Amino acid sequence: MKTQTLKPVFGEKHKDYINRAKDSTISVAEGAVRAGKTIDNIAAFAWMINKGVPDRIHLATGSTVANAKLNIGDANGFGLEFIFRGRCRWTKYKGNEALAIKSKGREYVVIFAGGGKSDSYKKIRGNSYGMWIATEINLHHEDTIKEAFNRQLAARVRRIFWDLNPTNPNAYIYTDYIDRFETQFGRKYNYQHFTIRDNRTISANRLAEIEAQYIPGSIWYQRDILGERCVADGLVYPMFDKQKHTFGTPTLSGLEYISIDYGTANPMAMGLWVLGQGEAEMVNEYYYSSRSARRQKTDEEYYQDLEKFAKGHKIDQVIVDPSAASFIECIRRHGKFNVLKANNSVLDGIRLTGALIQAGKLRFQKDCTNTLNEFGSYIWDTESTEDKVIKENDHAMDMIRYFCSTIMRREIR
Repeated sequence: MKTQTLKPVFGEKHKDYINRAKDSTISVAEGAVRAGKTIDNIAAFAWMINKGVPDRIHLATGSTVANAKLNIGDANGFGLEFIFRGRCRWTKYKGNEALAIKSKGREYVVIFAGGGKSDSYKKIRGNSYGMWIATEINLHHEDTIKEAFNRQLAARVRRIFWDLNPTNPNAYIYTDYIDRFETQFGRKYNYQHFTIRDNRTISANRLAEIEAQYIPGSIWYQRDILGERCVADGLVYPMFDKQKHTFGTPTLSGLEYISIDYGTANPMAMGLWVLGQGEAEMVNEYYYSSRSARRQKTDEEYYQDLEKFAKGHKIDQVIVDPSAASFIECIRRHGKFNVLKANNSVLDGIRLTGALIQAGKLRFQKDCTNTLNEFGSYIWDTESTEDKVIKENDHAMDMIRYFCSTIMRREIR
């Protein structure tokens, strides 16, 4: 069976960036999603390998090792394993995932590693790297960045390729690194900003489809479409509209779920969901505030409330705040419900939830007053240098996010 490697189409802006990257110590591609930033860095990195750089071991990182392999190794058919098809193989190198590449009569090793956790730097210790390619560098822990720089001190040909989507302009990746590079590296610094419209492979129709998923003026539109750095402010879900996103009589039939944000001193929030045909309706809510009631409930009492809440429904899974270990164990001990720890990736969950609301895929029963009230008071923390929400009026919001991140995400896939 014949195989064919996809051939990317580069616009002049991208070609210029790639050509400058070949001779620059550090190259940073920043901008909108689907702008082609990662592909540019892969192309420059691969060109250096094909040229025959003197250093044998190189580094490829993402927020996780899976992210690095997906976005740099695979890259939808444009990654290193496709560029070097027929002369590369996935292997292990000192316990790390690695791609071995044959070029210029020798075998190069590209180690793939995650960089998002505080202890991620430990995985890249012990080696000296020539080149380093990193995708979504703003999602790397600072200790990983420091360690990767240190590991390149002995490089004979030092090359660094970073890409990122814009984030808070006060984030450390700018203040401690990118905003200082021009002074540090001078002519050896290669920076380019891209928008989605710079990607020659995206048709006008496809571009319109992508833009339609965003609300003009929202934080995600500014970053993902325009590629602008901006501070998250205002409502987290400005697209939520009581007229559009609520109902009186349920319209869906399908699997039923309960998602739970656990609370003792803080409120306990549960949502009863019906999922059908890629859409979901929250048909009922449970909300208990120990402060208002002036009494905290035990895990066992909450479990009895869960059984009452689920009465008359065939619950497929109960999704619970992963930090609520004792309550999860309590549910399991009773053996009535299939309990699942929720995916608690906050920003990814917020983005997904917002996209689902925007697309009309989430709706809420009009009598779920606590949930509807939280939509109007769930706001970004403008004092933070990172994207964070103010941890108030967020219990139903967390419960919704758990359902979207854990159940709706796999439904979309």
